[in-house]
Amino acid sequence: MSKPLVVAIDGPAGAGKSTIARRVASKLGFIYIDTGAMYRAVALWAIRAGVDLDDTLKLEQLARAAQIGFQAGANGITLNGEDVSEAIRAPEMGDAASRVSTFAGVRRALVEKQRAVAASTSVVMEGRDIGTVVFPDAGIKIFLDARPGERATRRTRELQEKGLEADPREIALQIAERDTRDRTRKEAPLLQAPDALYLDSTELSLDEVEERVLKLIRDRTSNGKDHAR
Repeated sequence: MSKPLVVAIDGPAGAGKSTIARRVASKLGFIYIDTGAMYRAVALWAIRAGVDLDDTLKLEQLARAAQIGFQAGANGITLNGEDVSEAIRAPEMGDAASRVSTFAGVRRALVEKQRAVAASTSVVMEGRDIGTVVFPDAGIKIFLDARPGERATRRTRELQEKGLEADPREIALQIAERDTRDRTRKEAPLLQAPDALYLDSTELSLDEVEERVLKLIRDRTSNGKDHAR
């Protein structure tokens, strides 16, 4: 059996990573891993347990103890057996996850979980440090980006379609703050890997972005079919 394939998709908030990663994973039959959702899950558990989001030690303990699950062909995520797919998407969870992700101990714990999944099955994994820290040797790396204004518009529309209140100006401010925090944090900052394909999705449709990513995979593999799943 061939070695499992890792497709690493990095980029800032609102660039469309989750949507594209889900679509590509579905086309290939790979496991989709939303690493941001993992940090959101830890943040959710911390908030529910009354743990201060600045308590490094307790947050690391939660990250190591958390049983986080994904399934092939599914978009959901479970935390300790509970489906928390909707709970972690509350607007305030994005900021909480961004704070939690700054701690080295939390990142180490979740990176271990991410690598464990990819050791046994092919994955499409998206986040902010997949191609630089989690899987620096990944054969397929994409850095998906879009102009800040477009990213804010997309995030606002996404929340509104879910029936949630979303102030475009507030969303734009939140994205700007997250960009700054993600790019300047000491532990695994958001960077484009030198060997990653840079893809600006501002003027592209989802279908166009998906096709470009799939073409890259086809060009570098036997269409993903020769890899273990």
